[in-house]
Amino acid sequence: MISVIIPTLNEAHHLPETLSALAQLGEAVEIVVVDAGSEDGTADVAEKMGARVITSDRRQRAHQCNLGAAQASGDILWFLHADTWVSPSAVRSIDEALKNPRVAGGGFRRRFRSASPLLLVTCMLASLRGRLFGLYFGDQSLVARRVVFEAIGGFSDLPVFEDFDLCQRLQKEGKLACLGPPVRSSARRFEKRGALAVTLHDLWLTLRYQWVRRFGASGNGSH
Repeated sequence: MISVIIPTLNEAHHLPETLSALAQLGEAVEIVVVDAGSEDGTADVAEKMGARVITSDRRQRAHQCNLGAAQASGDILWFLHADTWVSPSAVRSIDEALKNPRVAGGGFRRRFRSASPLLLVTCMLASLRGRLFGLYFGDQSLVARRVVFEAIGGFSDLPVFEDFDLCQRLQKEGKLACLGPPVRSSARRFEKRGALAVTLHDLWLTLRYQWVRRFGASGNGSH
C-alpha cells in the first residue's frame, strides 16, 4: 500500500481539490493528513473527504511528515503538499519505478498552475536536476520506501530544506527516480512578489544551504 502524507496548516481552500485528485487513485492509497492546529476547518474538510487526520503539536513540515509516516500503514510513503494535484496515473509511475530494487524513492516532475514562461523554465530545470542529481523539492512530491525512510531516521528536524536533506540521505541507500507525469502545484507563492523575485530568492537560499552544508556556517574556517 502507498500512504500519502499531507502536512497541513490552514489549507481548507486548497485541500479539497488535492483530496479529490487522490480519490481518483482508488483503494491503492491511504491518505493521512497531519494538521498543525488549523483555524479554518482544514481537519474537518479532510475528515469529510475520507482522509485520516492526525493532529500535530508542532507547526513544522518535517515533524508533521515524520508523525504521519510513523502512523501510516503503507510500505511506500508519498509526501504531498496540500496545494499539489496528482495525475490518475501517478500510482502506476511509482509502482513501475520501485520494481527496481535499487530505487529507494524519487520525486515527480512538476508544473505550476501559471502561464509564466519563467516558472515553466524553472520546472524544466527542476526535472533535469532530479534526473541528474536525484534532488527534489517538497512540492515535487517525494516518495520513499518505508524501510529506507526508517533506516535513515526520516526527515531531519530542520525548519527549511528538509526535502533536499532527505533526498541526499536517501541517495546513500539507493537511486532516486524522476517520476511522471508531472504533479501540478499552486503558484500562490509567486503571486505577491512576482515569479522572478521569488525564483531568485529561492535560488539564493538553495545555494546558501548547499554552501553551509558543505563547508559549515563559517565557510572553510578562514573567516
